[in-house]
Amino acid sequence: MSVICPTVLAATLEDYNDQLAAIESFAERIQIDLGDGQFTTATLALDDVHWPSSITADIHLMYSRVSDALPKLIALQPSMVILHAETDEYLETAINHLHDHGIAVGIALLQATEVSTAEQLIKKAEHVLIFSGSLGSFGGKADLGLLRKVAEIRAINPDIEIGWDGGANAENARQLRDGGVDVLNVGGAIQKANRPENAYRELVRLIES
Repeated sequence: MSVICPTVLAATLEDYNDQLAAIESFAERIQIDLGDGQFTTATLALDDVHWPSSITADIHLMYSRVSDALPKLIALQPSMVILHAETDEYLETAINHLHDHGIAVGIALLQATEVSTAEQLIKKAEHVLIFSGSLGSFGGKADLGLLRKVAEIRAINPDIEIGWDGGANAENARQLRDGGVDVLNVGGAIQKANRPENAYRELVRLIES
């Protein structure tokens, strides 16, 4: 069954706390987007990241150099860290290190990145994030043509969890679910809604009906 995962993306601690407060009463799982100012625009620093212990937190790390962030990521102990296949480093070392500390690993693929180029990473990961948005910002249009990647990913790792990031909303939630997406990461459609909880509940209703 697919799940709705609200996203937190903030450049300041004040904005981060506001976004977290908007969803923490109802979200069971969240994705925290972090950028390093090189791979994408700078966001909240790892030192300031926090979340309630009652929530499962995934960290989407939009960093060029993953190795620099590993000690702090391990100290935070998120459920999962999602790394971009397009980073500047050899990621298998980072994957092994995170696994050694009990942290699941996801591999994010930008729009132009073909699944075949990340085959070895996908074999070692627990999750693949199909990215259809704009790095470092909410919004963007969901390119549903990227759903073709679902079958390619499952051909490599049949049991892997597949996420979607970018433009997920009430208009396309069912299409994403029916296309094989397990985790719909939703940013603007929840965070920018007049009533975030109502927006979340409607998305849950759509994917469960």
